[in-house]
Amino acid sequence: MKTKTICMYFEIHQSVHLKRYRFFDIGTDHYYFDDYANDSSINYIAENSYIPALKTFIQMARDYKGYFKLALSLSGVGLEQLEQYSPAVIDLLKELNETGCCEFLAEPYSHGLSSLADNWSEGFREDVQMLSDKIFELFGQRPKVFRNSSLLYDDEIGAMVADMGFKGILTEGAKHILGWKSPHYLYHCCMNPDLKILLRDYKLSDDLSLRFANPSWKSYPLMSDTYADWIAELPEEEKVINIFMHLCAFGIYQPLSSNILEFMKALPAEARKRGITFSTPSEVVENNESIAPLEVPYPMSWTDEERDVSTWLGNVMQREAFNKLYSIGDRVRLCTDRRIRQDWNYLQATNNFRFMTTKNVEGGIDRGIYESAYDAFTNYMNILADFINRVHWAMPADMDLEELNAFQTTIRNQDKEIQALEKTIARMKAAQKVKKQKTEKKTAEK
Repeated sequence: MKTKTICMYFEIHQSVHLKRYRFFDIGTDHYYFDDYANDSSINYIAENSYIPALKTFIQMARDYKGYFKLALSLSGVGLEQLEQYSPAVIDLLKELNETGCCEFLAEPYSHGLSSLADNWSEGFREDVQMLSDKIFELFGQRPKVFRNSSLLYDDEIGAMVADMGFKGILTEGAKHILGWKSPHYLYHCCMNPDLKILLRDYKLSDDLSLRFANPSWKSYPLMSDTYADWIAELPEEEKVINIFMHLCAFGIYQPLSSNILEFMKALPAEARKRGITFSTPSEVVENNESIAPLEVPYPMSWTDEERDVSTWLGNVMQREAFNKLYSIGDRVRLCTDRRIRQDWNYLQATNNFRFMTTKNVEGGIDRGIYESAYDAFTNYMNILADFINRVHWAMPADMDLEELNAFQTTIRNQDKEIQALEKTIARMKAAQKVKKQKTEKKTAEK
């Protein structure tokens, strides 16, 4: 690639809010979610962020046909919430897809931590495949590039993702991993060179998502020509500028009154003046050579100052909840109960573990209904206790996994036999009906 290119990616995910669940509810109440909170929160975000931002992108795609491009990833649990409470967002996503400017990425359906669970590669694979199938169903795209929940990545995750057939993965350009290296190049997984790695420029990304409307910021107010100048002034050999953030940066993190969408509308024209293009992640992978392997022995993410997994697994409570949840993962995988499978996806979501953090995070943490990390842990573990009981009722604890697998196979085979017999009966009935009609017709002719 001869010119600099901007690769913009936005995440759409909506947390599923758990309701207050007491110890005495275990065994009597199997519904864990606060529907009112889910309805009100997603509609608030949709009206104040998703809808105006997507309308802006659609207009930009039409104004700069073939020039402006972006990528989106949507969690499965977020998609379910949008389909239920704010279908207008789904309609806009389809309209954006029709412009041809948008690439949809794959991620875990649950927006969970399945990639970190020991001996859970098959579960992680199924989690991702579920989302890929959903994207294909809604938008007709089969994702080629992957982004993990909160951009989680290490060497083993990269190897799993490469084995699943993805050509690229997005992650954080973390300082403690890169050292003196720049995030403005394409790298590759050290365990499989077929998987290319796109690294987020956290400064340029956070300038928009975190600092844009801050009057005390030295670059306030930021104009699109200034931002384009920053990119153009990067060293000539640094060609790939990855700007990744939550879509709700537009309207929630940065209010619409800050004119951030007007900034976005003007950015393509300013970039074009400076010879800068826009590319999707797939185009970056296809049009650039990797310059080196990237070694990441321990998981990194884009969350908090440490850029690691301490946000979700940094204390004993979080690790206890995580281990307890995934201890029943294999049984859930064998279970065909749709409610259990759906609850499993919602209980995996990263926000459930973030509420339990005891880290001293600048600006604090919005814990929702919880008064403290301990309160969040207690509520989650009460729900998990009931959920585990349901799983063990459906997939008995006194049967090992091999027995359960054989049992489920028998049931599936029986279902297939029943379906085949039902089809045979239907054909026989139809043939008998035709024969009867012919007989009646002959009788009538006589």
